[in-house]
Amino acid sequence: MKKKVILIIVFLLILLIATSLTYILFFMDKNNQKQTQLCFENNCFDVELALTSKEKKQGLMFRNYLGENKGMLFVLAMEEEYGFWMKNTLIPLDIIWLNEDKEVVFISENNQPCKNNECPTINPDRKAKYVLELNGGTTDKIGLEVGDRTNFNIE
Repeated sequence: MKKKVILIIVFLLILLIATSLTYILFFMDKNNQKQTQLCFENNCFDVELALTSKEKKQGLMFRNYLGENKGMLFVLAMEEEYGFWMKNTLIPLDIIWLNEDKEVVFISENNQPCKNNECPTINPDRKAKYVLELNGGTTDKIGLEVGDRTNFNIE
């Protein structure tokens, strides 16, 4: 009987340690992602920064959920025309292109997840230095338009 109790206690301790390590690693990984706050007049968003090529390649792919007033800001090397697509993206997104002056130059609203192997690319006809992804329908909800400006700091 004592051996069974000891085995159960050891098992529970191992389970507790494994769960704690998983949580810590997940939490640390999320905290390693640089973030900033980005505002359009009275509407602010906490955005993850996609700075590295790995972060830019991954983007918001494979995410089942994006919190309200959350998003991702892609910081690009230089101001050029950048196409985006919805491959492996599971949630609808608004995609907003910003020039180096942080002015909205192009908006593609409510882009739906692509479930095919070949996904269309959204190609703006404007140069951008930053691309912002928000939950689908957000730009309409806040009345965002081409020409609006934002502010944010990237350290």
